[in-house]
Amino acid sequence: MASTVLSLRIDGELLDRLRQHAARRGMSVQDYVVGTLTRDDFDERFRASVDETERFYGAA
Repeated sequence: MASTVLSLRIDGELLDRLRQHAARRGMSVQDYVVGTLTRDDFDERFRASVDETERFYGAA
């Protein structure tokens, strides 16, 4: 998989909180943010799949 650079401008307080969250998990801020975005994307795709399945089979 190829990687691409994404540059963000974020508030200093948010960056401090991200650093704290990442440090608690022994991660870099970059790894923490990528992991969070990946989980969120998975959750969104999973919800869409569940919704589609319910539409197909009919919600109980």
